Amino acid sequence: MTAAAPQPLLLGCDFSSSPTRRKPIVLALGQRQGARVSLTALQPFDTLAAFGQWLAQPGDWVGGFDLPFGLPRELVQALGWPTDWHACMLHYRSLSREQSRAQFAEFCDARPVGGKFAHRATDGPAGSSPSMKWVNPPVAYMLHAGLPRLLDAGVHLPGLHTGDPRRVALEAYPGLLAREVLQRRSYKSDDRAKQTPDRLIARKDLVNALELGQIRLGLRLKLSHAQRDTLVDDASGDSLDAVLCLLQAAWAQQCHAEGDALYGLPPGLDPLEGWIITAEKP
Repeated sequence: MTAAAPQPLLLGCDFSSSPTRRKPIVLALGQRQGARVSLTALQPFDTLAAFGQWLAQPGDWVGGFDLPFGLPRELVQALGWPTDWHACMLHYRSLSREQSRAQFAEFCDARPVGGKFAHRATDGPAGSSPSMKWVNPPVAYMLHAGLPRLLDAGVHLPGLHTGDPRRVALEAYPGLLAREVLQRRSYKSDDRAKQTPDRLIARKDLVNALELGQIRLGLRLKLSHAQRDTLVDDASGDSLDAVLCLLQAAWAQQCHAEGDALYGLPPGLDPLEGWIITAEKP
C-alpha cells in the first residue's frame, strides 16, 4: 500500500498588531499526512509590511490566523456601518485606531455594567474575547492591522470573501485548543515576572498532549527534539500559539479534502461576523 501524498502547506499565525523584533508575528509552517501534522519551520516577521509581502506571494496553503475576521453585527448596526462584510471592512480600515476606539467606547458607555461589549455568535463556543475590544487583549487593533493585509494579498476567506483558492485564510484561536488540555491553567506571559515554573510545566503538558493526539480534532503533532524544546522554552507562548493555529488549519484542510467547501466552518455562519475554525456551533 502506498502512503498518502503530502497535502499543501499549512500555516498557523500568532499575530501582533504592532510587531517588533522582540515581539514578532510568528508563522508555524507544516504539512499534514493523514492524521499526522509535521512542523517544518517557525518564521518570525518583525514588521507588518514584511508579513504582508509574504502573504502576497504565489503559493498553495491553508492558514489559521489568530486575529478576528469580523465585528459583532449588533455593533455594526448600532454604529450605522455597512452590513456587507467587505464594505464594513473597507470602512473600518479607513478609520484610525483612535477614531474606531472612540466610536467603540461611546457604544460601550451607553450600555449597562457587565454587558459593555457586543459579542459575535462565535465568541461563546470559542471562549474568545469580543472582537471590538481594544485592550487586554487589543483584538480590535489586530483586526484593524491584520485583515487589510489578507485582503490586499488577495487570499480566499471562506464564507466571507472570494479570493485566490490556492491561498486560504481562516480565523483561528489557540486558546480554544489549549483549554481542551489545560482547562484554566495558564501557559504563557509576556511579563518576565510571570514566566513561572508552573507555566513552563503547563507548556510541557500541552506539547505532550498535542504529540499524543489528545485533542478532539483527531490530529497528532510531529516535532523534532529541537522543535519541542523551542515550543516549551518560549515563555511568551507565541511559538506554541502559532502551532495551535497550525493544527486548526490542518483540521480545516482535512475537512476540505473530504469535500467541505467551507473548510469546516458552519454552513449557517453570519457572513458579517465570521466564525472561528473548530469552534462548535451550539
